[in-house]
Amino acid sequence: MAPPLSRGTCPEAGLDAAELSRIVPALAAYTRPAPAHPWCAGAVVLAGRGRTVALHEAVGWAVRYGAYDESADVGVELPPWQWVPMREDTVFDLASLTKVFTATVAATHLDQDREVAAYVPEFGAAGKGAITVRQLLDHTSGLRPELPFYDRPTAQGRARMLWDEEPVHPPGTLRVYSDLNLIAVQYALEAATGRPLAVLISEEVTGPLGMLDTGFNPPPAALSRMAATEDQRRPWGRLDRGMVRGSVHDENAYAMGGVSGHAGLFSTAWDLALFCRALLDRGGPWGGFETDQAWFMGELAGRGAYGHTGFTGTSLVVDPESDSFLVLLANSVHPTRTWRDGSAPRAAAATGLARAILKAETGGPV
Repeated sequence: MAPPLSRGTCPEAGLDAAELSRIVPALAAYTRPAPAHPWCAGAVVLAGRGRTVALHEAVGWAVRYGAYDESADVGVELPPWQWVPMREDTVFDLASLTKVFTATVAATHLDQDREVAAYVPEFGAAGKGAITVRQLLDHTSGLRPELPFYDRPTAQGRARMLWDEEPVHPPGTLRVYSDLNLIAVQYALEAATGRPLAVLISEEVTGPLGMLDTGFNPPPAALSRMAATEDQRRPWGRLDRGMVRGSVHDENAYAMGGVSGHAGLFSTAWDLALFCRALLDRGGPWGGFETDQAWFMGELAGRGAYGHTGFTGTSLVVDPESDSFLVLLANSVHPTRTWRDGSAPRAAAATGLARAILKAETGGPV
């Protein structure tokens, strides 16, 4: 059986080489101060079409800083010999890209038009009885963006916070992106199946797709391949943990033992490309994706492209019309989340792929 993906040339992928070659230098520029801080310390970008990956390169550093000096607003650099270069197989904290994996298993096990309380009766308290699984997945549940679960030391206390939470908008009336939605989906999944979320994703998604580097709570042996995230301290963070590497950055997911429906997965660019290819082969997403969002999809937006982003600097875009996909993984919270500044690098990379497709198809200028 042929592999689901293989490395190849731009002509083999149906992409214009000159246009695609612009992506990496542009991305590398975002690893340098411009004008005050870099967008990220380093990144890995992968682009493909069909079953051919024509671009897979790393730029910058997986680890560069040992701390963040908030008084001077500078990163405290490690000695140069301790810097860790970014590699194509660097493992990243995916942050909210975890949500699309949770949504994928939800599509198999949950009736999207059924009330969440049918799976988890406690969830129906405080005016949430009519909220459906679909409303959780498309962020129209009316729930606020997040809660401070990290302040509660027990699983029972964290669950009680969610049960007691009232919608801030009538369910089904307004889209408000919320971590609470996918946390609630996790509770529903685990109640419906009797299996932990980590097992569901491993057995039903990452395992069958051969995503060998994808999972929650990566083992200590993988630390040398991990991209660092943040010098996490108050007041910009919610916990005082110091420089985070090899452990989930999101404070709520950390409080939940590293496994949550909204955050906690780690992966590589190649593994995510396998996931993108599976989405294209299926003919569409399982749910939980954003569609035609130019702010991170650039010129791929506008014709049915879908994807998602993660707070740590991660993103993927899938374009069914051209049978193409883009993965961009960066550590844009290294050394601090206060340096995060928009999604221009994501949009620029996606635009580079869009133009490589267009020029290959038309042979003319783009």
